[in-house]
Amino acid sequence: MLVMGILNVTPDSFADGGINLDIDTAIARGKEMAAEGAQIIDVGGESTRPGADRVPSEEEQARVIPVIRALAAAGLQVSIDTMRAETARLAIEAGATIVNDVSAGAADPEMFTTVAGLNCRYVMMHWRGHSKEMNSKALYNEVVTDVISELSTQIEKAISAGVKREKIVIDPGIGFAKDADHNWEIINRIDEFTALGFPVLIGHSRKRFLGGSEPSERESATVEVTKSLVGKGIWGVRVHGVKANVEAIRA
Repeated sequence: MLVMGILNVTPDSFADGGINLDIDTAIARGKEMAAEGAQIIDVGGESTRPGADRVPSEEEQARVIPVIRALAAAGLQVSIDTMRAETARLAIEAGATIVNDVSAGAADPEMFTTVAGLNCRYVMMHWRGHSKEMNSKALYNEVVTDVISELSTQIEKAISAGVKREKIVIDPGIGFAKDADHNWEIINRIDEFTALGFPVLIGHSRKRFLGGSEPSERESATVEVTKSLVGKGIWGVRVHGVKANVEAIRA
């Protein structure tokens, strides 16, 4: 199970907003996470926390492209966390090797054909709308069944657009249009996602369902969930605190 380190080059991400907004600071943090054991550095320039405002594409790209270029030049494996096809294309050209799309192609009609042309690994997360509206959409008949069904629809669309099946990674979208009970249900039934035959990425790090009023208070709970996922056939976990999670996996 690999570790994907979260590098938010944003002023408003829920757990680390503003910390890495300076490009040099972000590059240094990316290298630090790699030294701590992160196999992939996931660079994002737009917060997707509940209630977050959208960022113009030019601003998103100005934040992430210099960081990606520097980290890739240093020999690190980098992913771009974006919903925009043009940002994805520029990031891959700058040296990223993975597109991590929290909308699974639903936010940008050009994403599937862009990813197909780039022929890169593509992370598809379950998504029900942008940050401003996601909390109102946490309504399910049966959360695991519904999430799998909705993800499967997007996967079929991606493959139809030319994305290779073997390039797809799926993410059930912990904390996105889901309440705490939904999140725990997904984690407890993660085998139903791995059974789909795709690598599975889990992004539970420091999210509200873990308890604690501040994201910084949720690190130990994050590590405990990571421990519980070891041996479950998960491809990777996407986390803020790389060192502690790497140690938990290796223990």
